[in-house]
Amino acid sequence: MYTLASLVTLLVALMHAYFLLLEMFLWDKPLGLKTFAQSAEKAAVTKVMAANQGLYNGFLCAGLIWGVALGPAGDGIKLFCLSCVVIAGIFGALTVSRKILYVQAAPAALGLVLVLLS
Repeated sequence: MYTLASLVTLLVALMHAYFLLLEMFLWDKPLGLKTFAQSAEKAAVTKVMAANQGLYNGFLCAGLIWGVALGPAGDGIKLFCLSCVVIAGIFGALTVSRKILYVQAAPAALGLVLVLLS
């Protein structure tokens, strides 16, 4: 169970590394425009805001990897970071797109449950 919890936690971390990449570096590029279904004009106006979001995703990624690297001693860090991801995902689903609930919150919630069970 512990190995599965760690793998899911790392998957969530990798997802947030990808979100960082999209928001900080690809926001106004073709992949970023397609991913977030926005125009080049809107992306240009919101680029700095997106980079800020990306940075926060990077912090979540770092926290999750740190928690896994610490082994069982890092469970508190994993629980905190996974909880943050779940809350952010629920907020995003309520304010931006329901898809965020499935893409972001659900994997983190699974990781949260697995860490708690392990």
